[in-house]
Amino acid sequence: MTQQPRFFYGWVIVAVAFTMTMVGYALRNTYAVFYPSLVEEFGWARGSTALMFSINIIVYGITAPFAGGLADRFSPRIVFPFGITLMGGAIALCSVASQQWQFFLLYGVAAAVGLSMTGVTTLNTLVARWFVRRRALAFSIFNTGFGFGLLGSPIVQSLISGLGRREAYLTIGIFAIVLLVPLIIVFMRRSPADKGTVPDGIEETAFAGASSAVPKVSTSWSRTEWTLARALRTRTLWLIFVADFFMMGIAQQVQIAHSVYFFRDAGFTAQTAANVFSFYGVGIIIGYMFAYVSDKVGRERIIVPGCMTAAIGTGLMFAIHGPELVWLGAICMFLCGLGMGASVTTFFATVADLFQGRHYGSIMGFVTFGFSIGGAFSPWFVGYLNDVTGSYS
Repeated sequence: MTQQPRFFYGWVIVAVAFTMTMVGYALRNTYAVFYPSLVEEFGWARGSTALMFSINIIVYGITAPFAGGLADRFSPRIVFPFGITLMGGAIALCSVASQQWQFFLLYGVAAAVGLSMTGVTTLNTLVARWFVRRRALAFSIFNTGFGFGLLGSPIVQSLISGLGRREAYLTIGIFAIVLLVPLIIVFMRRSPADKGTVPDGIEETAFAGASSAVPKVSTSWSRTEWTLARALRTRTLWLIFVADFFMMGIAQQVQIAHSVYFFRDAGFTAQTAANVFSFYGVGIIIGYMFAYVSDKVGRERIIVPGCMTAAIGTGLMFAIHGPELVWLGAICMFLCGLGMGASVTTFFATVADLFQGRHYGSIMGFVTFGFSIGGAFSPWFVGYLNDVTGSYS
C-alpha cells in the first residue's frame, strides 16, 4: 500500500500561488481606487480614462495563450520573476506618468503582459500539474488571493490620501517586486517530479473507491491528447469561451472598474467608497471556497447559483442614492463577490476537468482571451455612457 506523506509540497506551491494572485491582481484592480484620482487630477473624461483598464484587459487576454504556452514549456522560476518585474516596474513608473498615452503604455500594456505571465492562466496550469483529486480545493485556496488583494483597496486609498497618487504607485510597484521575486525563486517548482512525488502526493490507486462529483467524460474524450487546435473543434470549448466573455469579461470587469466611482457619485467619501468596495473581496474569498464543494455536488450546482447571486447584488446597487446607504453598498459588493467567486473558480476547475494535459496552459489561455474581449470594451463603454448621460443609472 502507498503511504501518504506527512506533508505534500503541492501546498507550498498553492501558498506561493496565493501570494502571487493576491499581490498581482491587487496591482491591477486598485485601478478602481486610482481612477477617480486620475480624473480629478488631470480633468480627463471618464470614458477615455477607463480606456486604460480596457487596454489592460485586452492585452492581458491576447497574451494569455502565449503565457500559457510559456508555462507549459519553461520553469516558473524563469517565467514568473520576469513577469513580476515587468508588472511591478510598470506600476511604479506610473508615478511619473502625466499623459494618457503613458498610462495606456505602462498600465494598459506593460503591466498587463506581466500579469498575463504570472496570473490565473499560468498559475492554473502550474497548480493543475500538482493536483488531480483535490484540484478544485487547490484552485479555490490560491484564487482567494484575488479577494484578499481587493481588501487592500482601503490601504491604497490611504496611501493616495496620505502620500499622494504618485508615491502610492511607486510604493505598491516596488513592494510587489521585492516580495514576490525572492519567494518564487526559492519555493516554486514546475511539477511534482521535481520534488520526487506525484500529483496530490499519493498514487492514484490510493483513491480507489473515493467518491467525487467531478464531471465524468467518455473514455475516448479522456484518452484524447487535447491540443488547442483539437479543442477548438469542440462545441464545449466555445460554450466555455462565450460564458467567460459574459461572466468574467463584462460583468466582473465593469464591477471592478466602476464600483468605487459609482459609490462616490452616490455621495460616499473616497475612503468610504474604497472601504465598501473591499466587501467585494470578502465575498470573493468566501465564494472561491465553493469550488471545493463542487468536487462533491457537481460543478453546475455551484456555477448557476453563483451567477444568480452576482446578478442580484448588481441589481440592488441601483437602489443606492445617498451616503446613508453605506450598509446596502457593502451588501451589494459582498453578493457580487460571493457570486463571482463561487462561479469563476468552479468554472476554472471545469476547464481543467475537460481539457487536462500538457497543453492545458494554451487552452486555458484561449478561454482567458474570451474574458478579455468582453473586458476590453465594457469598462470603457460604461465610462463613456457616464460621460454622455452624467449617471451610471
